[in-house]
Amino acid sequence: QVQLVESGGGLVQPGGSLRLSCVASTRISIYRMGWYRQAPGNQRELVAAMSSGGSTNYADSVKGRFTISRDNAKNTVYLQMNSLKPEDTAVYYCNAWLSTFHDYWGQGTQVTVSS
Repeated sequence: QVQLVESGGGLVQPGGSLRLSCVASTRISIYRMGWYRQAPGNQRELVAAMSSGGSTNYADSVKGRFTISRDNAKNTVYLQMNSLKPEDTAVYYCNAWLSTFHDYWGQGTQVTVSS
């Protein structure tokens, strides 16, 4: 069982920045790591993901504003969020995926963008 612990969420004004971190209890080098979010009344959606080889993909709504990165030596994945908008408000979840049977989630961290 892999444990994922997110941090870095909070309240920020529109246009501001936050950096989320996700620390894993195991080596993440072989995992596809991703960030998802879920706003009230909405389904969970992919925000950004990075394969074990370093390929990335982003939701259209965050392209050019968010950046996913990983530090395999620290078993940590990051999400740098810039130019935040009120519609980015959600609970953000870290995900580590290797297969259907190795699919792990963190507990989530709240991000609120409001003036």
